Amino acid sequence: MKGTIIPYSEAELAWLKARAEMTRRELHAAFCATFNRDDVSFENLRALMKRKGWHTGRSGRFETGQHSWNKGKKLPVSDAFRASMFKKGHVPHNQNHIGHERINHEGYVEISVAERNPYSNADRRYVTKHRLLWEKVNGPVPEGYCLKCLDGNKTNTDPANWLAIPRALLPRLNGHSNSLRYDDAEPGLKPYILAAAKLQHAAREAKKAGGAK
Repeated sequence: MKGTIIPYSEAELAWLKARAEMTRRELHAAFCATFNRDDVSFENLRALMKRKGWHTGRSGRFETGQHSWNKGKKLPVSDAFRASMFKKGHVPHNQNHIGHERINHEGYVEISVAERNPYSNADRRYVTKHRLLWEKVNGPVPEGYCLKCLDGNKTNTDPANWLAIPRALLPRLNGHSNSLRYDDAEPGLKPYILAAAKLQHAAREAKKAGGAK
């Protein structure tokens, strides 16, 4: 039963510790046979060894000088298996490529470009397509600014559908100032909401600048 504490004697623990390098399947079978412990499941024993820090010492990788069990052996291949094998030079149908597009978890279109990925060091990485296209037309997004989708359709990556706005403007457009949320508004109201948010932001910035004098 889950949550039930399973007792082990000192002799059993010592026996397990001394054989920690065995595979867990072999160890479990030997333990149950030696001590007649049918009440100890494989998962119980594995959890115990993990809690105690008694590891097998295996990394799962081949060490220097170690050979695989099938080195030098010819793999028997049936006609059916041979027919399903990749041919030399074959490219899998699902291999992503430069220009491949996808939708991320926030609903933005991402596109694969030939740039070094700073995280994986791969020779390509994904960037948001709307920003890539916008910067080709307008240059880099200014520091402290972000791109706002004007029609609410994040998959519309036309540069004309995106506007560079101060990040500080986002709370007003997101309805955090007791105003209608920009993305939820009817198309005809969006320009007025954006204009009002810009005026409020400008007034706040002017007030801050006046107070700093």
